[in-house]
Amino acid sequence: MAALLSVPTLLINDARAFGLGELRLSAARGASSMVPLPSVTLGGRLVLDDRVAAGRLLVEAGVIARVELDESEENGPLLMPGFVDVHVHGWGGHDAMGSPRALDGMARALLRHGVTSFLPTAATASLDDLTAFAATVRGWLPAATPDGAQPLGFNLEGPFLSQGKRGMHDPSLLLEPASVDRELLEPLVEGLRIITIAPEIPAAVELIAWLRQRGVAVSAGHSAADLEAAQAGYSAGAVTTTHLFNAMSGIDHHAPGLAVAALADDNVYVELIADGHHVHPSIWPIITRTKPADRLLLVSDAIAFAGTDVRRGRIGWTEVQIEGDRCVRPETGTLAGSIIALDTAVRNLVRSGAPLHLVSTAATRNPLALLGVTDRGRLAPGQRADVVELDDDLRVRRVMRDGEWLAEPERGPAA
Repeated sequence: MAALLSVPTLLINDARAFGLGELRLSAARGASSMVPLPSVTLGGRLVLDDRVAAGRLLVEAGVIARVELDESEENGPLLMPGFVDVHVHGWGGHDAMGSPRALDGMARALLRHGVTSFLPTAATASLDDLTAFAATVRGWLPAATPDGAQPLGFNLEGPFLSQGKRGMHDPSLLLEPASVDRELLEPLVEGLRIITIAPEIPAAVELIAWLRQRGVAVSAGHSAADLEAAQAGYSAGAVTTTHLFNAMSGIDHHAPGLAVAALADDNVYVELIADGHHVHPSIWPIITRTKPADRLLLVSDAIAFAGTDVRRGRIGWTEVQIEGDRCVRPETGTLAGSIIALDTAVRNLVRSGAPLHLVSTAATRNPLALLGVTDRGRLAPGQRADVVELDDDLRVRRVMRDGEWLAEPERGPAA
């Protein structure tokens, strides 16, 4: 006898959670939203909140209507919620800071790797260029391609970063909050979901509080903060942490820094780039054992060269080189973003010993919770039918967005 899971009500996005005012997110399916979707039944091993269980999903009108547990489906494919990448600079030759056409290309490329929702992410640039980026994304959101990952706003990694922990960011464009009039920042706020700020730089705490009042999730990162300064940033309203351990003060038993503050605070989210280069795999269990399961975020931090055959090029102001499965500055060997997508991060973390359902949470429900989005991210009745079908090796077979099968995997360097 199949077990039946159901809930009486449908969870709907609160448009205010997006910080997008009246932007028409209902355009998610584009023109096809006028065509009734057929009912679909998906069978296999369902990656649920607390376990993996054989069963079926009944999808009606783009929404999961029922979840039935049934052991007869135990030989079927793995079914996970669609992945959500909240920190990604590009993919497949398409730059997040490019034109609407580039953003469409990026969205399509990400969908082939199981990403059904994302935040196009800008690196440090001038305020004029960041304002133009924000305007481009806002104008593109309602018309974003219906056959790609759905954008949920945008992310700014900079310009309020520490010079000493700037990583690949252009040092000439970094700013201190104390020197920037808030009126110059107002054009960035609508649609801004996450911004990275180093909490120790002058007036950073005040800027963090100002942004949180406007509904922006502030991420502490690219920072040389000592423990007290990092804690002050979180107390002021920072809620997450940009690529934990990378470009930040770390763990020193005499001089703890931002990484310690982030790991010790159970309310704080942390990003992990699980490519095996940004954080050594031996450290991953320390993170998963330290952070509550609902506070870990898998991100790619991928660059536009990800998924291409390009071996050398430019990111903003500097040259980069692809060496195997990592991207570096050739003269220093400094990492310059990643060339993975979230499907690779999921495989890597599971192969390190992390339970699949917990890895799924880090790639799906947690980033959505950070953004206040509740209508997707779980295989449960009432949730939007964003589903990734994977084989036994956790490789993407098909991707469903909003109840429609839209993509098969893209085979390439990071497939």
